[in-house]
Amino acid sequence: MARAVGLLSGGLDSMLAVALLQRQKVEILAVSFVTPFFGSARAEEAARRLGVPFRAVDITARHLEVVKHPRYGYGRNMNPCIDCHALMLNVAGKILDAEGYDFLFTGEVLGERPKSQNRPALGIVAKESGYPDLVLRPLSAKLLDPTKPEREGLVDRERLLDFRGRSRKRQMALAAEFGITDYPSPAGGCRLTDQGYSRRLRDLLDRDPQAGADDMRLLALGRHLRLAEKIRLVLGRNKEENEKLEAFFQPGDVKLFVRGVMGPTGLLRGPADAELKALAASICVRYSDAPRDTASPVRFVAIPTTSTGAAGVEEELSVLPAPNDAIDPLII
Repeated sequence: MARAVGLLSGGLDSMLAVALLQRQKVEILAVSFVTPFFGSARAEEAARRLGVPFRAVDITARHLEVVKHPRYGYGRNMNPCIDCHALMLNVAGKILDAEGYDFLFTGEVLGERPKSQNRPALGIVAKESGYPDLVLRPLSAKLLDPTKPEREGLVDRERLLDFRGRSRKRQMALAAEFGITDYPSPAGGCRLTDQGYSRRLRDLLDRDPQAGADDMRLLALGRHLRLAEKIRLVLGRNKEENEKLEAFFQPGDVKLFVRGVMGPTGLLRGPADAELKALAASICVRYSDAPRDTASPVRFVAIPTTSTGAAGVEEELSVLPAPNDAIDPLII
């Protein structure tokens, strides 16, 4: 029996690729990846429904380097899809080598994505993965050159498919044939394809090229405002975000909130002077339930820069809410 490691995102294409090879009695290990930009929960659920073993692999360190310095550039936003897919296949290939699998496969469809799934790009991904002759794309295999598992009879090429382009009609029909009824829309899944998130990421990397994984995760939370070149303010948009924001404070940060009313928790990062602190306070008041016509008290709590220090009140300012026309240019 042939054994294969498959990249499973949890989307329809990758699920169909698994189902096609299951029909040929291929033993499958489904692999998904974890970074600050996407997780594996959707893939794990898909693997459970398909009845295949599943493994999640954290590739954060290597993936951050790909995001910061993609050899083949970005897509429409900050998504380095060609480099990213090559990295994933390389990691899956190491599993293949270590555990004796025969080939790799993905759910990629020729022409479905103009930058990363055209014929040259698929070739680049396979080559850069380090396993160029072992990467099978079951949904479009008949439109591509035969791979080693096809040539050696590990899979029957005639029972693979010739899907092409962006239409999902054939995929949906095949899903119905396999009894796959619950699958996500093709959009979403990776924050790097999101325009708003990508704008924040560019802003961060322009000012801090060494930014790490926690910085990337923070970008997905709350409102972000650039008060000055090295000063950033993050505000929770609801109770849940306020609670999540607590995990991101680091030594040197300042927490701020409007005392006595419902409103955002604010994270102020960078060496803010008195004027910028007053600006941050006024923005915090604007997004709270505080009155609009009177000054409200905003409390600042310093996060200590030593492990033995205790966080404490640094100061309290009473300020009016900032007007929208002062806030809008600062929003990242």
